[in-house]
Amino acid sequence: MNHIPSLVKLAGLPNVAVKATGVAGYSREAYPYRNLHELLHRVFDAFGPARMFWGADLTRMSCSYSQCISLFTEELPWLSETDQKLVMGEGVRNWLGWR
Repeated sequence: MNHIPSLVKLAGLPNVAVKATGVAGYSREAYPYRNLHELLHRVFDAFGPARMFWGADLTRMSCSYSQCISLFTEELPWLSETDQKLVMGEGVRNWLGWR
C-alpha cells in the first residue's frame, strides 16, 4: 500500500473523493484484515466520511460479499454510525446529487 501517502495528499483537493473498493485484495491476512485498518483510518481521516465511499470489486474479492460489507459496518470501531451511513452509500449519493 505504498500509494497511501500520495492518495492522502489528494484529500486537499475539494473535488476529489476516494472509493475504498476491493480492500480485501490488499491484505495477506484473513478477515477482518486488521493490517489494513490503520491504512483505512488514515484515508478516512484525510477525506472524511463525505468523500470516502465503500465499494465492492466483485472481480477481486477474496472474501464473501457479507464480509466485504461487515469490514466497514462491524470491524472499524472508529467509524461512527453516522460516518458508516455516509461511507456505505449516503456520501456517494450526496456527492452525485442523487436523492
